Formats: sequence, C-alpha cells, structure tokens
Amino acid sequence: MIKRREFIKLATTATMLVGSGHFVAADEANFDVIAYKPGVVKQALADGKTVFIDYATHWCTTCKSQERTIRSLRKENPKYNDLLFVRVDWDEDSSSPISTDYNIPRRSTLLVLKGDRELGRIVAGTGRGQIKELLDAGLTAENS
Repeated sequence: MIKRREFIKLATTATMLVGSGHFVAADEANFDVIAYKPGVVKQALADGKTVFIDYATHWCTTCKSQERTIRSLRKENPKYNDLLFVRVDWDEDSSSPISTDYNIPRRSTLLVLKGDRELGRIVAGTGRGQIKELLDAGLTAENS
C-alpha cells in the first residue's frame, strides 16, 4: 500500500511533468507537440511548414479544453498531424518575441502561421467547430 507522503510526492512530480509539456501518455504518442524554444517557429516557417501555436499554461482550464478538442480532432483526422504543433508556455514566454511579435493578448490563444502570413487565430475559444476551422485552414495551407 502506498503511503500518503509517497503519493503526494508522485502526484506532484507527475503534475510538474504534465505542466512542463515533457509527459506524453501512451495514447497520445502520435500527437507530437513541440515545447517552444527560441528559433523553432522561425525555422519551421522558413522551411515551408505550417505552424499551429498553442499559447497555454498548465493551470488554465480553457487551455485544457482546447487541448482536448485539438487532440480529438487530430485523432479523427490524422492529416492534421502534417502541421507542426508548438506549445508556448504563457507563464514563461508572454513577454518574449514569440508572443509580442504576433500581438498575442493572453493564454488560451491558438495561432496558425504559414510563411509570413497569419492564417487565423482563436482567443479563448473552445468551440469544436471553431477549432476545426482553424486546423482546416492550416491543413489547406500545408497542402498547397
């Protein structure tokens, strides 16, 4: 039987891993999301990729809702996995150029870019149809 202290320690560690974006559950293994690092988005855009950026925090319930919807849509349509998914930790990078250059107003913002064009964004929206439209815009650009 696990002791209370051991349980709390394990739960805390798991929470930190999930919040850091370094934890991938077995059923999510096909849903790659890159943790943002300076230069990764610029390089991907220069290489001709379509980039889906998720500005989120580990504690944001709206962000979690968006994440569940994106994961569900990616499961239904594997073609969405052709996009490059990048997660920007809002707590760490809200003042970084990745946020300020694109005038990102808050966490729970979703942004799709191709080359030097913004294809669309959602700010704090969690509607399945709305998120699907954004993913479709990215997919159309990726395949053109």
